[in-house]
Amino acid sequence: MSTQQNHRPQDITELMLLIFRLNGALLERGDQLVAHLGINSARWQVLGAVGLADGPQTAPQIAARMGISRQGAQKQLYKLVEEGYFDVLPNPQHARSPLYRLSAKGERTVAGTQDCQARWTAQLAQQLPDADFDAARQTLQQLLRVLETLSPPIGEEK
Repeated sequence: MSTQQNHRPQDITELMLLIFRLNGALLERGDQLVAHLGINSARWQVLGAVGLADGPQTAPQIAARMGISRQGAQKQLYKLVEEGYFDVLPNPQHARSPLYRLSAKGERTVAGTQDCQARWTAQLAQQLPDADFDAARQTLQQLLRVLETLSPPIGEEK
């Protein structure tokens, strides 16, 4: 007997709309959280992707890690390199896809974001019941897995 539960399309739509609103709130609050460091949420994502990695990363690796487009990552990388947050290194495996390494300024900024984020998430954690959080995380992970494998319908059915 299957334990899989099917949901109404309206339930999924409502969940997706809630996720969009949550994403907007996270980005807005994230912008406020790191503004004193001279960055915004988009830059924080890119800096964080490299800061959390084991070494220098390419634009496609950064994009994949943070769930953003390669073009979006590249746009932020250009600005962050220009402002001294990253050093650009040649990539021996792909001449047209350089590696990005945090500069000293980038490392200081990532350390600052990690400190702010740790205090912020500690405050958030106090407001979320454990059981509810665990269920939400599991549901979102499952939704992400399905979305990564399911192709959306294109055009109108005939």
